[in-house]
Amino acid sequence: MKKLIYLFLTLTFFISCDKKPATISSIEVKNNLDLDREFETVEVDISTFNLDKNSSFVILDSNTKEEITSQVIDTDLDGKNNIIIFQPKIKANSTKKYTLTSTETKKDSVPVYCYSRFVPERTDDYTWENNRVAFRTYGPVAQQMVEDSVPGGTLSSGIDAWLKRVEYPIINKWYKKNALDIGAYHKDSGEGLDNFHVGSSRGVGGTAVKIDTSFYFSKNFTSYKTITTGPVRTSFVLTYPKWDANGKVISETKYISLDYGQNLSRYEIDVKGTETISAGLTLHKKDGRTSSGKNWINYWEPFDDSELGQGVVAEGAYFIDSEKYLTSKVDQSNLFANLKVINGKVIYYAGFGWKKSNQFNTQKEWESYLEDFSKKINTPLEVL
Repeated sequence: MKKLIYLFLTLTFFISCDKKPATISSIEVKNNLDLDREFETVEVDISTFNLDKNSSFVILDSNTKEEITSQVIDTDLDGKNNIIIFQPKIKANSTKKYTLTSTETKKDSVPVYCYSRFVPERTDDYTWENNRVAFRTYGPVAQQMVEDSVPGGTLSSGIDAWLKRVEYPIINKWYKKNALDIGAYHKDSGEGLDNFHVGSSRGVGGTAVKIDTSFYFSKNFTSYKTITTGPVRTSFVLTYPKWDANGKVISETKYISLDYGQNLSRYEIDVKGTETISAGLTLHKKDGRTSSGKNWINYWEPFDDSELGQGVVAEGAYFIDSEKYLTSKVDQSNLFANLKVINGKVIYYAGFGWKKSNQFNTQKEWESYLEDFSKKINTPLEVL
């Protein structure tokens, strides 16, 4: 397990022979929007294909024969990979063809930009990142420390934002640096920093349940399960104990993923005890500007020597409305997206854009990103 601690992680397939790729099936991906598409992940079912133990799946551009970066995933952790994912680049209103193949040719190392892990050396955080953003949230030990009045704990199911401004992975490097010099990752040495305050707020996309005029939420997660890390996606599961929302007993399990090239994590939540759930964005000092569009909300604020945008986006089937909740209680002011629970599930996306990372320079640019993101998830790429 210690091998996972190093900064530059790679996903490598060790294969010995030198045979040409063998075609398994053809794949067509269709873009039905008037927008060029990239950094969107499509999934292909490979559960019915049985390969030799020395073979691996490969995605090729059918026209150029160029290999496309892909990742195989065992989504249910039963010991067998059941999907392969990749990110096609497709012009507006067009279709592109790819070929799913198998090969025994040794594959070059691929950088693991999408990474997550449990962090026992910093109490018990769970943290995740890709080439653009990083996040973390808090476990039961951190909660117990607060309840026992032990310094250094955190009682929150909110989502923390780590403001990185480099493409390469920083999680392990920052934790190692912080272990040697407590508080080191609160200072920007050129890669970014952790200066985002969560407290008991919802942070960037934490959940709540509204009863009458008040919002209620869970405490820290109690267990985790890492599903995958790789060049295209990291995903994991967080389980929370049942919690009380003014007499309603709520249970929730969060399936969280983050894909390459995206600023928003995907949250798929199994929830019982409520017909609606709210995803919140902390309003910090309440000195920023809120806005909303079709199926998205935004909070853009001055942030130390820069500016920061936070957003939540959902498919139209889930999105109900938005609500700005202001209170004098510390950390309790949030902008909420109120979402409908459908068949015990709700799906939404939440994340941020930091001006100092040079990804978004203005509130308008960030809102355009959220608007386009909403269009894309509501008209997803079709795999034919």
